[in-house]
Amino acid sequence: MALATKLELRQGQQLVMTPQLQQAIRLLQFSNIELAQFLETELERNPLLEADDNTEAPVRGERDTESDDHTPERASTDGAADNTSDASAADTSGGDDDSDWVDLERPAADPEGTFDTEYENLYPDSTPTEQMQDASATDSGWASLRQRGTGSGEDVNIEAYLQSETSLRDHLSEQLPLALSEPVDRLIGQYLIDMVDEAGYLPADFDRIVENLGAPHSKVEQVLSRLQTFDPPGVFARSLAECLALQLKEQNRYDPIVARFLENLHLLAGHNLPALRRAVDIEMDELLEIIAEIKRLNPKPGLKFGSEYLQPVVPDVLVRAAQDGSWIVELNAETLPRVLVNRTYLTTVTKATGSAEDRNYLLECLQTANWLVKSLDQRARTILRVAEEIVRQQDAFFTHGVQFLRPLNLRTVADAISMHESTVSRVTSNKYMATPRGIFEMKYFFTSAIASAEDGAESHSSEAVRHRIKQMIDGESSVSVLSDDKIVELLKTDGIDIARRTVAKYREAMRIPSSVQRRRDKRLVVRVSQSEEAL
Repeated sequence: MALATKLELRQGQQLVMTPQLQQAIRLLQFSNIELAQFLETELERNPLLEADDNTEAPVRGERDTESDDHTPERASTDGAADNTSDASAADTSGGDDDSDWVDLERPAADPEGTFDTEYENLYPDSTPTEQMQDASATDSGWASLRQRGTGSGEDVNIEAYLQSETSLRDHLSEQLPLALSEPVDRLIGQYLIDMVDEAGYLPADFDRIVENLGAPHSKVEQVLSRLQTFDPPGVFARSLAECLALQLKEQNRYDPIVARFLENLHLLAGHNLPALRRAVDIEMDELLEIIAEIKRLNPKPGLKFGSEYLQPVVPDVLVRAAQDGSWIVELNAETLPRVLVNRTYLTTVTKATGSAEDRNYLLECLQTANWLVKSLDQRARTILRVAEEIVRQQDAFFTHGVQFLRPLNLRTVADAISMHESTVSRVTSNKYMATPRGIFEMKYFFTSAIASAEDGAESHSSEAVRHRIKQMIDGESSVSVLSDDKIVELLKTDGIDIARRTVAKYREAMRIPSSVQRRRDKRLVVRVSQSEEAL
């Protein structure tokens, strides 16, 4: 068979992901913290971008909770037009603009006042020489606070002068020079302090620590025994039993009976009180007294000190009730990024630019800045539209509580607002909504459906069913603990058709033990309470 060369023309379609489209998708999925970090990088890289610190009203919309066929209002930009700058967020109100991009012309910011870093703005009541002297003085913080706190009429950030929270490691290091005088002992002690976790425990593999130190085992044990007398009692323990023993020694309550009790602590964890009583060889009343005393100890003594900083959740959407019974949905103004395109600076620089390469660079910066501003505005409006539809779909939850949460999926929201499912998924990722019932991740409102036990009845949300199961278990008494089968029966009487294995799965997901374990726990609590009352 002979091979022949020929030329053919074919026509086809394919989706091309441009860099701008890829970046727009990333912006949509960013949380407010990630978006702020991204904008900081862009502000440093693009000379035509600048931050707008002006506080403006949030983008908002009103959701009619009494009508299911209500169409959400499209927020449009409402501001004075000017040819000097573009803004990514501003005061907005309802409008009829259905275009994908909106006009974002904004008044230019004052470049002279925006980046003013003169000494007078930092220290208004002193000269540069006095400022340098105050900064190097020992009591400069409080001295300058007293000087500027009267007569200046300006707010003073007192928090800047407050001491930060003391960590466990700092607290232990302060005690080290008072307990150990030898340099070698202090070196070993500091190493052990660095190995302590935030709960106050050392790693269980103590031999590995000794090996890394390269010191005699007896020497490290000697230093450790001194460190275990530090405050708070119980630190530098290698196990829970040792932590409790150190606290009991501090209280002079450690004796052979307590020692045997701590050696068999695993029996207490398994709620096997008869075996624990036989192992300790004491009467049940005395055993309950020891258990009550153990409960008063702190199993994690290091947690009372400062630990790692936890970033608080800042909601992206705010939901509040209106006087007419509807819900007002608005974007959180604190999380809205405000970026301006400084066209005044662009005009000034362009006049002084001679080479074609520099002009091309400025043109590229301008295109990138304009695209970023429009993308940020589109991101905000998309989040608002999705949030409004979620509030409309879950109106019963906001009005009556979690037990009225409806089954909801991404397709339902996407079809209602004429968007793709993937867009709704990206919008709800890492976004939070502040409601009268608390702060929830936007994905929280998307739950699977559980069939109703009654024909033709509406299905139930899995989250609402989990809440119902937890309510049942929380209402148990020590004499009437509900088994999974009993919970299934009770749910069916409420019109919820659910399998036993599904109840067990939900219960385990909420970290609720089995009915046998719960019955043991409740009986133990009753007996310990009776023992404490007798004491």
